[in-house]
Amino acid sequence: MSNDEQNDPEIFKHLSPKTQAYLRVNRQQKLKQEKLHAANMSDEQTFIAIKPDGVQRGLISPIIGRFENRGYKLVGIKMITPGKEHLEKHYADLSSKPFFPGLIKYMESGPICAMIWEGRDAVKTGRTLLGATNPLASAPGSIRGDFAIDVGRNVCHGSDSVENAKKEIALWFKEGEITSWKSAQHDWIYEK
Repeated sequence: MSNDEQNDPEIFKHLSPKTQAYLRVNRQQKLKQEKLHAANMSDEQTFIAIKPDGVQRGLISPIIGRFENRGYKLVGIKMITPGKEHLEKHYADLSSKPFFPGLIKYMESGPICAMIWEGRDAVKTGRTLLGATNPLASAPGSIRGDFAIDVGRNVCHGSDSVENAKKEIALWFKEGEITSWKSAQHDWIYEK
C-alpha cells in the first residue's frame, strides 16, 4: 500500500479503482499548487513602532501610507503607552549603554503606535523604508530621512531581523490581536 493509499479517506474503499486513482492525482496536484503558492507567498512579518515623537507630531498616517504604498499588509495595530518594565524588555540588548535610562524615559513619555506589517522581505525592506538609525545618515525619501533630525527623536522603531521581529511581536501583541487576511491587491503586488 502506497502513502497515497494510506492517506485515503474511508469513503475511497467504496469507489472504483479508476475513480480512486483520479482523486489521488487530483489531490497531488492540489498539494503541489498549495506548496508552490506557499513558497511564493511570504508570511514574513515585521514589528514597526511609531515612537512618542512620531505620534505627537501626527506622523501615524504618513508612515502607514509609506508601508501601504509599498504593498505591505497591516495585520496588527494598536496604540499603547507601555510601562518601564515592558520597555526594558524590548530594549534589553541596549541596557548596558549610557543612553539606556534616557531612552526608556523618552519611550514612556507618550503613546506608541505598535504595528505588524506582513509581506515579502518585510523586515529588510521595512528597515529600508525607515532609513538609518541616525536620521542625518538616512536617505531622503526614507521615513527618518524625511521626518527626523536627531537619533534620540528618530520617529520609528523597526525589527532588525526575522528572529527579533518574532520576539518583538510576541512582546507587544497578545494572541488574537493579529489578523490574518488576504488583500484584494495581493495579485497586483506579487507576480506569483
